[in-house]
Amino acid sequence: MSLQGRKIAILIAPRGTEEPEFTEPKAALVAAGASVTVIGLEAGEAEAVNNDLDPAGRHAVDRAIADVSASDFDGLVVPGGCVGADKLRASQDVVDFVRGFFAEGKPVGVICHGPWILVEADVVKGRTLTSYPTVRRDIENAGGRWVDAEVATDQGLVTSRTPKDLPAFCAKIVEEFAEGRHPGQARSV
Repeated sequence: MSLQGRKIAILIAPRGTEEPEFTEPKAALVAAGASVTVIGLEAGEAEAVNNDLDPAGRHAVDRAIADVSASDFDGLVVPGGCVGADKLRASQDVVDFVRGFFAEGKPVGVICHGPWILVEADVVKGRTLTSYPTVRRDIENAGGRWVDAEVATDQGLVTSRTPKDLPAFCAKIVEEFAEGRHPGQARSV
C-alpha cells in the first residue's frame, strides 16, 4: 500500500515518548512512501525513553506544535509512553491539534497511553478503542468503549495497547492513512 504524496504528523514529547512506539510507526510510514513530520512541544530535539524512564534515542523535532495545524497534514500518529502522553496532554496546542484531525475526518493512529490525549481532546465518546490497560477507565469515563485487542479500528481511528502490538498497529495505520479521510471520524467532535 502506497502513501506516496501523504503528509503525516507524528508527535513526540521531550524525555517521555516510548522509543519503539515512535520509531517503528515512523519507519513504517516512510517505507510506505509518506512524508513524515515530527512535531514536538518545541522544535530542535527530543529524547525518547524505554520503559517510561530509561533514556533512549534522541530525535530531531521538525516543527513546534505552535507552528502547525491539522490542515497541514493527511494523518496523525500519537505514540505512547506514560510520561510522554501526560506531557503532551498538558499542552492545549497539542489537544487542539489532535482535535483538528477528528474535526477534519482525517485518520489518527494512537498507541499505549496515547489515548489520554484523545480523552483530553474530548473525542472518544461513542468510539471503540484499545490502549494500555490502565487507561481503560479514562476511556470509559469519557464515553468510549474499551476493548482488549491487538488493534482496534473505528472510522479512521486506529488504537493499540503496547509495543508488542506494533506490527499490527503499523500495518493498520498504513492502511487507514492510504484510505484517507473518514467522514465518521468527525462524529466524536
